[in-house]
Amino acid sequence: MSNLQILSLGASDMSAGAVPVQVRGACPHDCPDTCSLLTTVENGVATRVQGNPDHPQTGGVLCNKVSRYTERTYHSERLLQPLRRVGPKGAGKFEAVSWEAALSDIAARLKAIAARNPEAIVPYSYAGTMGQVQGESMAGRFFNRLGASLLDRTICSSAGGEGLTQTLGAKVGMRVEFFAEARLIIIWGSNSIGSNLHFWRYAQQAKRDGARLICIDPRKSETAEKCHEHIALLPGTDAALALALMHELISHDWLDHDYIERHTLGWAALRERALQWSPERAAAVCGLPVEQIRSLARDYGQCFVNRQPAAIRLNYGMQRVRGGGNAVRAVACLPALTGAWRHRAGGVLLSSSGQFPVDRAALQRPELLAGRQPRTINMITIGDDLLRESSPSFGPKVEALIVYNSNPVTVAPESGKVVQGFAREDLFTVVLEHFQTDTADYADYVLPATTQLEHWDVHSAYGHTDVLLNRPAIAPLGHAKPNTQIFRELATRMGFTESCFSDDDETLCRAAFGDKVDFSELLDQGFAALKLPEAPFAGGRFPTPSGRCEFFSERLAALGLDGLPDHLPNHEAAGSSAQFPLAMISPPARNFLNSSFVNVKSLRDLEVEPRLEIHARDAAARGISSGSIVTVFNQRGEYRVKAQVSNRARPGVVNGMGIWWRKFGLDGSNVNQLTSQHLTDMGRGPVFYDCLVEVQAEPQTG
Repeated sequence: MSNLQILSLGASDMSAGAVPVQVRGACPHDCPDTCSLLTTVENGVATRVQGNPDHPQTGGVLCNKVSRYTERTYHSERLLQPLRRVGPKGAGKFEAVSWEAALSDIAARLKAIAARNPEAIVPYSYAGTMGQVQGESMAGRFFNRLGASLLDRTICSSAGGEGLTQTLGAKVGMRVEFFAEARLIIIWGSNSIGSNLHFWRYAQQAKRDGARLICIDPRKSETAEKCHEHIALLPGTDAALALALMHELISHDWLDHDYIERHTLGWAALRERALQWSPERAAAVCGLPVEQIRSLARDYGQCFVNRQPAAIRLNYGMQRVRGGGNAVRAVACLPALTGAWRHRAGGVLLSSSGQFPVDRAALQRPELLAGRQPRTINMITIGDDLLRESSPSFGPKVEALIVYNSNPVTVAPESGKVVQGFAREDLFTVVLEHFQTDTADYADYVLPATTQLEHWDVHSAYGHTDVLLNRPAIAPLGHAKPNTQIFRELATRMGFTESCFSDDDETLCRAAFGDKVDFSELLDQGFAALKLPEAPFAGGRFPTPSGRCEFFSERLAALGLDGLPDHLPNHEAAGSSAQFPLAMISPPARNFLNSSFVNVKSLRDLEVEPRLEIHARDAAARGISSGSIVTVFNQRGEYRVKAQVSNRARPGVVNGMGIWWRKFGLDGSNVNQLTSQHLTDMGRGPVFYDCLVEVQAEPQTG
C-alpha cells in the first residue's frame, strides 16, 4: 500500500502530515491472546485499530471488543481532566480542577496519613492493563518508598496458578500453536470463543483435520455448542471428574509407565487416591451420567494407545471455587499419566506467564522498602477490610485507598460491603481512570489516565510466548497522563528524591526484560518470540524442586496441607441448602472484558441488558418466564435482574452474566451483590462460582 506506512517512531515523533501511518502496539487487556495491534493514524487521530497480520499469534484478527478500541478512546464520556468530589460519596458529583491543585492536595493528605502510619494507605490495582510499565512499575516504586500496605493481587488466577506451580513447577505448559495438531482437545472451564479467540482458531484447525473437541463447563457456552461434546458438570466438581478419569486410565492400563517412572513424583500415592474415585462416585458428585465420564476417559486413554496427541486447554473459570487449586492440580497430572507431554501437541495449558523473564525487581525496586515489611491486604476481602477498625491483628484502619487499573466497586465480591466501605466519609480515595466507573463515583479525586493508544508499554502474555511492545499512536487526549507520569509527579510532591522516579517510560520498557529479550527486535517488528522448546517436557525436566511432575507436593505437605490433589466440596455446595437450592456462576459476558467496555454503547447494545440464565425446569418450578424480572438472593444480599429461560443453564445452576457496572443494573447493583469473600484452598483466590442462591419471580403489576 503506497499511501500507508508502518510507523517506527513514537507518537511524539509524528508529523501532522496527511499520509496515514500505522503504529505497532499491543492489546492491554486481561486476555490470554495479548494481540499485536496496528493503529492507523491520520492527522494525529487514530482512525482504526486492527490485528497485526505479521504477528503469527494474532494473524490480523481481533476480538469484537478491541476492534472497537477507537470508540473507547474517543468516547464522549472519556475523563480528560482531574476531578474533585463536591457531592456525597457515591453520587458521582465532581468539579474540574488543575493537575497542580489535585496532586498537591493528594500529596498533602497522604503525607499526613503516612506520618501516623503509612500502612493506613492501601493501593488497589489489577489487570485494567496487563502492561509491565503502566501496571506496577512506577506505582510499585511509589508505594514501596511510601511504606504503604501491600496488596495481594489474587482476584483472577491465583488459585489455579498455585495449583499449576505445585504440580508442574511454574505457570508453564504446552505452546498454544501446537493445539492445531492435536487429535483430542479438551476445553476445560473456558468459553474460548469469547475469552481466548486465537486459541479457538487453532482448535478449529484441529477440528477440520479430524480432531475431537470436548468442552467441560457448567454452562452451555458458545464454545460448548461448537464442540463435539459438552460435559455440563456442577460447579466446583472438576477435581472429582479428573480423579475419575485417572481411575479409568489405571483400570484399563492406559498409562505410560516409562514416563511415570522417569518423570513423576508420588505415583503410588496418587494411584491409591484415584482408585477411590470410581466413575459412579464422581457421577454422583458432578451431576453427570456415568457413561459420559467413562467415554471421556476412553477418548483420552485411546490417544495414548494410538500414540496420538491429546491436549487440555484449561482456563480460570474452574478454579473460582473453594477447591480450585486442587482441581487444577488434578487436571495438570493427567498428561504425565499418559505421556501426552512427549508430543508437542500434547499436554496442558492454563498459563504461559511463568515462561517470561520479567525483571520485577528492576521495575518495582523493592529496595525502596528499606527493610520495612508492611502488612498485606487481600484484594478479595476489601469489603471486610475497609470496615475494620485498627487492631493488633489487622494493623491500622485503612485511611486512604489509591485505585488504578481496577474497578473494585463493580468487580470485588460481596459488593454490598464494598460499597459500604467506599462510602466512608473518613476514607480518602483517589482513582486513576478513563471513565466515571462505579468506583470513580466514590472517589475524592479522579485522575484522567491515558489509554493504550497514548502511552508506551511492554507486555508478556499468558496464552502464548511472545513479548510485545506498545508504542503510543497518538498524543494523550485532553489533560490525561500515563499512570507512570501520575506517580512520578506524586512522588515529587511527596518529596521522594531517588533517581529511579525520573526513569521515563521507554527506559522502563527496556528494564522489564533486561538483556533477556532483544529490545531492538521489539522496536523493529513490535514483538519477539521467546526461544523455547517445542515439547517442553518430552524428557521431563519440570521446573519443580524434584525436576519431575509432582503428583505429591512436599511443599504443600510442609504447610500442613494434603500433598495429593483431591476433590474439596464448595463452601456452598450444590444441594447443601434447602433455603438456597440453586448454584450460581457468573461467567463473563462475551462483549465485555471483566468490567471494561461496559460503557461502550455498541458493545452494550450487543449484550442488551443484565440477565440471569435459568433452565426451563427451574423456571417452571418458580413461575418464571423469559423477560420476567426476578430477585436473586442469598444471605449476603439480593439482585434484581431480568430472567432468560435458556438451555445454556443446566438444571440446578443459574448463570448471572457479568460483569455489568452497578449503575446499569435495575436497582444499582450487580451479580457481585451475592458472591462471597471466602477464599480458595490455595493461592488465596476468590470463589465467585461457589455461591448458592434462590430466585423469586416478582409479582406482575398492572
